[in-house]
Amino acid sequence: MSKNRKPSKGYLAMPQKPTRPIMVKKSQEIISLVSMLDHMVDGREYESLIRLKGVNVNPVEDIRIALREIASIRNRPNVAYVANVVNPKIRASKSIDNTDDLPFSELINSIPITEKHIDIVLVTPGGSGPQVAKFVDKLRPRFDTVAFIIPNVAMSAGTMFVMSGDDIIMNPGSYIGPIDPQVLNKDGVFVPAQSILTLIDEIQRRGQALVGRGMNPDWTDLQILRQMDPKEIGNAMNASKYSIDMVENYLHEYKFRNWTNHSDGRPVTSTEKRETAHRIADLFCDHSVWRNHGRGIPRESAWEVCRLKITHAESIPNLDRAMRRFWALCNWVSENTPMYKMFMSDSYTLFRNENILNQNNGKATNP
Repeated sequence: MSKNRKPSKGYLAMPQKPTRPIMVKKSQEIISLVSMLDHMVDGREYESLIRLKGVNVNPVEDIRIALREIASIRNRPNVAYVANVVNPKIRASKSIDNTDDLPFSELINSIPITEKHIDIVLVTPGGSGPQVAKFVDKLRPRFDTVAFIIPNVAMSAGTMFVMSGDDIIMNPGSYIGPIDPQVLNKDGVFVPAQSILTLIDEIQRRGQALVGRGMNPDWTDLQILRQMDPKEIGNAMNASKYSIDMVENYLHEYKFRNWTNHSDGRPVTSTEKRETAHRIADLFCDHSVWRNHGRGIPRESAWEVCRLKITHAESIPNLDRAMRRFWALCNWVSENTPMYKMFMSDSYTLFRNENILNQNNGKATNP
C-alpha cells in the first residue's frame, strides 16, 4: 500500500513485508530479529512471543511464512480464514456471516486456477449455516479435494463447514463443536434450538408418565408450555433439520465418497454411507449428548461418540509443529491488535480491524 493511500474503514492496513528488523531489548543488549518465527521455541511457541508485547513488530509476513510451512508439508496450496476467538474485548462480529462472502470469494480466487487441491486453515466460533453453504458452493465445484486444518477451534457452523471436506485434520489442541443451531426467542435472545426441543421432549415424557398413572401433568410444566412461542418451536425444529440435512449431505457427498470398504473388507453400499452420515449429523446436533452449545469436542470424542474419522496432525511429519507455530502467531495478533477476522493466502491479505480510525483526528492509522 502506498504512503498516500488510506486503508478502508474496518480493515487493518499492514505492509506485506517487515520494513525493518524487530528490535527487542534484553538486559543491556539489543537483539535484532528478522522474524517472530525465529524467536519461537518448540513446545513454547506462545510463551516465547509474549516478551514481544509492546515491541514495534509486523507479523503479517510471518503468518504468511507459517502458512507456507504448512503448504510445503502438505504439498498443496492453502488459505486461512481466522476469527479472533481470543480477545473478549472485540465487539465486532467474529462469526461467519454474509459480510464474509466477497472476501472469501476473492481469497479462493487468489489460488491459481490450475490447482485442484486445497487446504482451508480454519478458526471460527461459528455463525451462519446458509453462509457456510455459500462457501461450500464456491469450493467444491472448483477443487477435486478440500481438506480442513483446525489449529484451534471450528465451532457450530464452522463444524458444519469442515464436514464438507474430504479430510479433517486436528492436533491435540483442536476442537470442533455441536451443530445445534441457535434461534431467536421472543425476548430477542439467541438460544440453542436443541435446548428448546429437548425441554419439550422432557415435559412430554413426564406428562405421559403421570397420565399413565392416572395423575395430571405437572402444573409447572404446563405453565412452561403455555409461555413458549409456537413460532419459536417451529423455528427450532426447522433450524435443527436444516443443520442435520446439511451435514448429512456433506458427509455423504464428500467425506465418505472414497469410503469403499469396511475394516473386514466388505464393500460399503451407498445406503450405508447415507445412514452413517445421518447418524453422525444427528449426534452432532443432539443436545442431550453434548449438553452445551459451546462445548468443545476434541478429535477423540468425535471418533468415540460419533465414529467420525479425524486425521491426527502428528501422523503427518512436522505438521503439528507447523500448526502450533501458525496458531501462536494468530493468537499473538488476536491479543495485541484489533483484528477480528483474517483472510490470507500466499498472494492475498485482508485483515478486518475493529478500530481503524484514530478518534483524536479522524484519520485512518495503523495500530
